[in-house]
Amino acid sequence: MYPSDVHVVELDVRPHLSNKVEPFQLIMDTVKGLQRDDVFVLHAPFKPTPLLGILKLKGYSSTSERKASDHWVTTFVHKKNKTGAKAISAMVLSGSEVNLEPDSDEESASCHGHPEEQPAAFKNLESLQAPTIILDNRGLEPPQPMVRTLAALDRCKSGEVVLIHNDRVPVFLIEELNNLGCTYTVEDQTDGTAKVRIEKG
Repeated sequence: MYPSDVHVVELDVRPHLSNKVEPFQLIMDTVKGLQRDDVFVLHAPFKPTPLLGILKLKGYSSTSERKASDHWVTTFVHKKNKTGAKAISAMVLSGSEVNLEPDSDEESASCHGHPEEQPAAFKNLESLQAPTIILDNRGLEPPQPMVRTLAALDRCKSGEVVLIHNDRVPVFLIEELNNLGCTYTVEDQTDGTAKVRIEKG
């Protein structure tokens, strides 16, 4: 599938999902262990659309191929991995059934949100700077809160602000914000939820 000089790291999360085990952290741990020139191949029972946005923020482009109704193969290549990028381009030009994935996410329209996404709940945080977009992530299953937030940030300009309201302090998100160079303020709520003001770096 790939030239001999391309190092491929494969991960199949289908067994985890069939056992109702959330594989998100396993995927992120695998990504953290990748070398810049590695090609990451993920096997899943569906197209991992949320993951595309997260890894795009980390500098990865992706292609997806549907092998069967319950088997999708998504290949991630870092933008600085020219050897891997050429291999994927060759696969596309050769006519293999690889679908180049466009940016797709519920926040794709813009970073400025819709009126219904603007709950008047961020009293202290709003006073710091008018938000660009407000997301109420309460009640969503992981990793959707993180996915929505990173997708919104991806479409914001430097200095713009995203406010989120989560069921709890988003530990994994905060780690990503540190990696991305974003500044943030966490405001714990009396009901156990957390509101976070994020300024894109």
